[in-house]
Amino acid sequence: MRTERKRKEHTAVSLFLKSLYGFKRYLVLAAVFVVLATCCTYAAPFVTSFTLDYVIQGMDAKVPAFMMRLIDAVGGRTFFLNNLFVCGAAYLLFTLMNGGFTYLRRRNVAFAAEGMAKQLRDSLYVHLNAVPYDYHKHVNTGDIVQRCTSDVDTIRRFVSMQCMEIVRTVVMFTVALVVMFSIHVRMALISMAVLPLLTVSSFIYFRYVRRYFRLSDESEGALSTAIQENLTGVRVVRAFGQQRAEYDKFTSLNKDFRAKTEKLIQLLGYYWGFSDAFGYTQIAVSLIAGICFNVANPEAFSLGNVTLFVTYTGMLTWPVRQLGRILADMGKASVSLGRLNEILSAEAEKEPGRAEKPDMIGDIVFDKVCFGYHAYNDVLKEISFVAHPGQTVAILGSTGSGKSSLVQLLQRLYLCTSGSITINGVNINDIDHAHLRRNIGIVLQEPFLYSRTIKENIKIVDPDAPDDRVFEAAKTAAVHEVIQEFENGYDTIVGERGVTLSGGQQQRVAIARTLMQSAPILIFDDSMSAVDTETDAQIRDALCSMKKDGITFIISHRITTLCEADNILVLEQGKLVQQGTHDELIKQEGLYRRIAVIQDMAGKEA
Repeated sequence: MRTERKRKEHTAVSLFLKSLYGFKRYLVLAAVFVVLATCCTYAAPFVTSFTLDYVIQGMDAKVPAFMMRLIDAVGGRTFFLNNLFVCGAAYLLFTLMNGGFTYLRRRNVAFAAEGMAKQLRDSLYVHLNAVPYDYHKHVNTGDIVQRCTSDVDTIRRFVSMQCMEIVRTVVMFTVALVVMFSIHVRMALISMAVLPLLTVSSFIYFRYVRRYFRLSDESEGALSTAIQENLTGVRVVRAFGQQRAEYDKFTSLNKDFRAKTEKLIQLLGYYWGFSDAFGYTQIAVSLIAGICFNVANPEAFSLGNVTLFVTYTGMLTWPVRQLGRILADMGKASVSLGRLNEILSAEAEKEPGRAEKPDMIGDIVFDKVCFGYHAYNDVLKEISFVAHPGQTVAILGSTGSGKSSLVQLLQRLYLCTSGSITINGVNINDIDHAHLRRNIGIVLQEPFLYSRTIKENIKIVDPDAPDDRVFEAAKTAAVHEVIQEFENGYDTIVGERGVTLSGGQQQRVAIARTLMQSAPILIFDDSMSAVDTETDAQIRDALCSMKKDGITFIISHRITTLCEADNILVLEQGKLVQQGTHDELIKQEGLYRRIAVIQDMAGKEA
């Protein structure tokens, strides 16, 4: 358990450093300005102490020898007594310098934080596009969105707000200790009496807050997923009257998120409350002790020393008190880095072969192809057939028979567990995946349309294509006239996921988009199910007139859609049980004939 935790922490640190690549110089500069600003912060109270003791009371100045020589050179105590504004000007100068260095520190930290966040988002986006298709089937979209937004922002806030606070705390603590111990050892020890308690409480707080932040973050991810699913599936929710059930589900998730976040806030409140009490107690103890030392021996411990120690104690208490906040944010950042690393560590899709870019016009051969999503359960078993250029291959089968899996293998969204698939004599495992998919156009049963204009959706595969090509593709998909009837024609905005269009219109726009790809291999995965039979026939006739040497795969449950295909494949329980033309299959006993008879009977009854 401890080894696993150390491994995750090491991974988080590695990812953090990697994401800062190119921006570390900004953090180095920020650290330099932190040191300079801290020195100015401590110099201002020192000027006050010097003015009270040396200038006003005439006591010995407790300053380094080189500074004393400089003071004597300008006229000593008499000069400063007659020109008190010089002390005020020095105090103002250190204060202004502190402000300037603080600005420069924050500016450089902002460059580092925003640059790192951009780099992380770019890496996540690129990697999510590179992981296999199967990865996206097993993750929640809402959770992924939450990780790429909230978790990245958590890391960005840590870099921008707390990263330099670590340096500042170390520098302030070191400088204060050196100055305080050089003036009065006993008083320095008294001024630090409560600091160990603050430090221990900071680490205890860090230990608890990291655990509760992970719970809160995961709960927020579940909440984001619920919102995303409801907004996407609003039609289904309304159609089945599930508004109340979904509201109750969301309310339950929201309560869980609130409860876990409240626990996190409670821990923060307890820590700040107790640390405030400890901090102000420390300042009070330092003030009382300083007064006692001054009354007992004013020469050994002056009024200026009292002021200096009380001021330094406040300055020292704050960064130590802030340590808990720093550790808490560090814990949150480490959790977020771990969650992002879960995405980035997912293995990207690899080329299983030689990544060639052959001519994609030629025979497509399935030779004893087997495939299963799990090793113990084959979805496709010993599938063998040949598709020749210019042919249309139709696929028929009951639900779960492996029709979609078959065409997904052709696009290499999954790899065969055994057997081979070749295109023009080249094994698809040896074809570059981008080249392969660019030459295989696919239209799904539930097409995805972007929230853009209809024209932009059709042109998405070729944004620079002329409008004539768009119109031609739309005519082939039998949707050109429908689009022209809209008030804004091709400039009509499609709602998110195409909700402003009917199911048939969405499918036809998706078909037009795929035709713009000019791919030699086309796959229609039950993509005309929402289209009436007349329009279905019109689309098929248009496709036949333009296919030339290309190969078209059509998956459908309609015999009228399949009957004109050159070869019809019939799948049952993952096996190819029949293949042939419509005339051949209609004469054979089997699934094809049974479905044809049922659909013909249905037609007669209508």
